[in-house]
Amino acid sequence: MGITEFIATYATGLIERTGYVSVFILMTMESMVFPIPSEAVMPFAGFLIEQEIFTFWQVILVSTLGSIVGSLISYYIGLFGGMPFVRRFGKYALLDVEELEATERFFRTRGEITILICRFIPVVRHLISIPAGIGKMNVVKFLVFTIIGAGLWNSFLAYAGFVLKRNWTEVMKYSHIIDIAVVIILLGLVAFYVFRHVRKRSRRGSR
Repeated sequence: MGITEFIATYATGLIERTGYVSVFILMTMESMVFPIPSEAVMPFAGFLIEQEIFTFWQVILVSTLGSIVGSLISYYIGLFGGMPFVRRFGKYALLDVEELEATERFFRTRGEITILICRFIPVVRHLISIPAGIGKMNVVKFLVFTIIGAGLWNSFLAYAGFVLKRNWTEVMKYSHIIDIAVVIILLGLVAFYVFRHVRKRSRRGSR
């Protein structure tokens, strides 16, 4: 079994055993500051849709509810705690304060529509709800943008997983190439993380 097939089998099996609850919890965490990408959750839920273990509409409903809950928690953290709270406790959720500050500047300059747009942007979508709370954005408008953005993104990823699983036999014909690509991507992410960490330490040392 190659790397790609192992990851797909393990992730799908985990979600299948825990059911919709795991989709809800993981998507709640994904919409907060935890480093859980929706790209690592929703496509495998799509696998289970293709296998008729899950249904498409239930997956979208549960995942979007998770996105709403996680986004609201982050929103109220920003509203009541603000940046001082985040700087003090964010490290326990592996929150990068510099990235949050950049997201906050993006929110201030681009306006409230960024809540919708940022649902489709990696990293930023984990953080954007906190600046919305800090900026005291209208909560109803915040919810509307979150529901639209999260619903569309979750639907796209689940459908992509559905299509991928339906064509899994064809995909696995190129499994060796895919495995090499996965290894390169993982090594690239590790290298990027190390580079960022070293650069931040050098910046702090020069202050």
